[in-house]
Amino acid sequence: MRQITIYREPGRYAGWPANYGIWAWDNEIVVGFTVGYHKSDAGFHRRDRDKPFVGMQARSVDGGETWNVSETPCRLPARGTLSADEHVEEQHRLTAEASFETPSRVDFTHPDFAMMCSRSGLRAGAYSWFYTSFDRCQSWKGPFRLPMFDYTGIAARTDYLISGPDECLLFLTASKADGEEGLIFCAQTTDGGESFSLLSQIGPEPEGFAIMPASVRLSDSKILVAVRCRGGSGNTNADWEERQNWIDLYASDDNGQTWNYMNRPVENTGSGGNPPTLTHLHDGRLCLIYGYRDAPHRICAKLSSDAGETWGEEIVLRDKGGDHDIGYPRTIQRPDGTIVTAYYFDEEPDGERFIEATLWKP
Repeated sequence: MRQITIYREPGRYAGWPANYGIWAWDNEIVVGFTVGYHKSDAGFHRRDRDKPFVGMQARSVDGGETWNVSETPCRLPARGTLSADEHVEEQHRLTAEASFETPSRVDFTHPDFAMMCSRSGLRAGAYSWFYTSFDRCQSWKGPFRLPMFDYTGIAARTDYLISGPDECLLFLTASKADGEEGLIFCAQTTDGGESFSLLSQIGPEPEGFAIMPASVRLSDSKILVAVRCRGGSGNTNADWEERQNWIDLYASDDNGQTWNYMNRPVENTGSGGNPPTLTHLHDGRLCLIYGYRDAPHRICAKLSSDAGETWGEEIVLRDKGGDHDIGYPRTIQRPDGTIVTAYYFDEEPDGERFIEATLWKP
């Protein structure tokens, strides 16, 4: 098990790969994240809200051993950030005068295809869009606006399953009836991305939230989705940092049309919670990875040998985190079986936040 630094600069705040995506073509890997500035007294996330965040992507052509980092080569719909508006003050957020391009039909099975989803916010009023690439993220076409699907807000992160040249499922987060984040749903396109429609909501509207789905296809009809969850305040009006956080698993046996609750692979993900990654390994096992935000702060994995019915003991991929400001992983498996998991991390509470990868074989 080895740790590889992807991006680390003193005084900077690099974060949240889960909000952007990871894509791989054999040993060529691209992972997205965002970079702002550190600020010591900024609260749960020690970032400077008075300075902008810039979308970045890192590329490795040797299976994650070495990385080159550059700005994400995409056009924003307006002045603002790429999926980081909640981390900056008003002057750095997306303006209302957003402009989008009209999507044309794409071939989702193109060998160098990638899709990236982005969002303007987290709650009611948030809108989302996507980009497509046919050159392994060297350039991104778009932005193309996603519909609202009759919800009051859409907060998209990248999670999709390709079913064919014209067909793709998107797994997205929407605002709840009260305008807060969130609940999860599945959208589909059958015309190569020219239009998307609501296929199904995944699970009931929660008291707290269910957000940031991570999907995996097990067969032509069976899909699993792991979900970041948080409990409600109940009658205590507990601060969000004090609420319980966990990861739930849902299953569909009809290609996303209906969903059933399976189990809770992770009972506790610590203060604030953390999103999962879900990967179908070459040997048929499932690998679930997440950040744990209570002490001792760490990046963890669990394995399942029975398609998610049961889960093994926690495997620690990275320990010695400085505080809760870690995680948001993304994962791929190399052709040789090595798992590459990228995440953000810190080694001391007042230190820089950096992007790192753990390379390991389960």
